[in-house]
Amino acid sequence: MTLETDNTTSTKVTCYIALGSNMGDSLAYLNQAIQDLESHANIHDLTVSKFYKSKPHGPQDQPDYLNAAAKLKTDLKAEALLDLLQKIENDNDRVRQGVVRWGARTLDLDLLFYADKTINTKRLTVPHPRICERAFVLFPLRDLNCTEQMPNLKNNETTSILECIKVLSNTELHNIKEFHHVE
Repeated sequence: MTLETDNTTSTKVTCYIALGSNMGDSLAYLNQAIQDLESHANIHDLTVSKFYKSKPHGPQDQPDYLNAAAKLKTDLKAEALLDLLQKIENDNDRVRQGVVRWGARTLDLDLLFYADKTINTKRLTVPHPRICERAFVLFPLRDLNCTEQMPNLKNNETTSILECIKVLSNTELHNIKEFHHVE
């Protein structure tokens, strides 16, 4: 018999995480976040997309972002996974107080999908509400062959990653480039 703590489930679920950084050594911050996820006892089967460079959303007087996505399995409950992501952000110099919304940051980790669950709490909305608007999220998810469906808030149907990419604006499509780096 398996005993569950308040933070874990009895089965592992598949989750997708967006990773972004545009302050300091962004590549180092993203690689450290990936290492932190890989080394956590409740994270398994981590796969990471290609890296992309994208223009910022929000204030334009900030550096371009470096973005990726990760697919993983976990037995953490959704809010416990969110706590872990925020701890990794904080451990990597993330500042939360007194910053501009969508401003520059050392590390941003967003929970995009938690299995096939729809979650809407004070702290967490999953699927992430702006996935379909952001090439910097959609392209990495496509790399991971993400087949998760998202609620289409306009007509109460669902839509796929590829369908979202097809309707991106030309501006959004031109604001992202694959980032080539050597490790």
